Amino acid sequence: MSEAKVNNKTDISEFAIQTEQLSRSFGDLKAIDSLDLQVKKAEIYGFLGPNGSGKTTAIRMLTGLLSPTSGSINVLGHSLPQDAEKLRRKIGYMTQKFSLYDDLTVQENLRFIAKIYGLRAKQQKQRIEQLLSVYGLDQRKNQLAGSMSGGQRQRLALAASTLHQPDLLFLDEPTSAVDPENRREFWEQLFDLCEQGTTILVSTHYMDEAERCHKLAILESGFKRADGSPDELMAQLGAHVIEIESHNLRQLKQHLILQPQVISAAQLGSRLRVLIQDSQSDPVAFLRHQAPLSNFKPEQFSQVRPSLEDVFVTCTGDGRQ
Repeated sequence: MSEAKVNNKTDISEFAIQTEQLSRSFGDLKAIDSLDLQVKKAEIYGFLGPNGSGKTTAIRMLTGLLSPTSGSINVLGHSLPQDAEKLRRKIGYMTQKFSLYDDLTVQENLRFIAKIYGLRAKQQKQRIEQLLSVYGLDQRKNQLAGSMSGGQRQRLALAASTLHQPDLLFLDEPTSAVDPENRREFWEQLFDLCEQGTTILVSTHYMDEAERCHKLAILESGFKRADGSPDELMAQLGAHVIEIESHNLRQLKQHLILQPQVISAAQLGSRLRVLIQDSQSDPVAFLRHQAPLSNFKPEQFSQVRPSLEDVFVTCTGDGRQ
């Protein structure tokens, strides 16, 4: 019995988040279904899934804002929802709508948040000056938040959610309203936070962002379809990926998707990317036996490295086996 207790303490100290059979229903709708999670400290963990997959509901339960219908949650050693109040000062939460006060300046927004978290005057001043410099807002400290661009508002929202130096940061689709350049810069800032020891859980529907995570879970209709590092998920794909170069790709696609061995086919410019079940030991030979492809040259076929999007297609929707 004592050994089990020691092992349990070790597990809790290693993980920032642990859930077992976590579920949440809204009437007849099961928004989260038996979700098991283990998120290690000082890593970036991603929730990948479309709108309605349960990402926001899961985050709301992990922050203590929403009680589960069943299952258990442990976040930073606290059981939820019972210890939600004790957890509040240890976590940061940034939503996709950037909860800022448009009629306050950058500096006033940060001062207001600092008072909520109970920072003393000297600590408040030092921390705000530090964040204004880190996120490139020092020249805009007197600008109204409502007049800022999407990227600037995003940086301010990140500064506000990390003002109290939380151990764990929740980000709910934080880059949905910004351009690719700002998204890239935002992720560099997340890696800096992670390097400093902050654990980050981020939800996204962008495949390139999901590939940046140390580990991730693919959610569909509240159910976890897969989890692991991006490399692990791509290695365990269970499908061959073949690209075909041609000009009549629309007709070719319509023919191939009718074959039971073909999981999906998607056009990428002048190429058709085809996912074939791994039961086909020679996927190129299989394709060349298809009537529309019998006259194609060998150089028109390429077996390529799987992508995270390929993983997503195979384990969700019509691609799930």
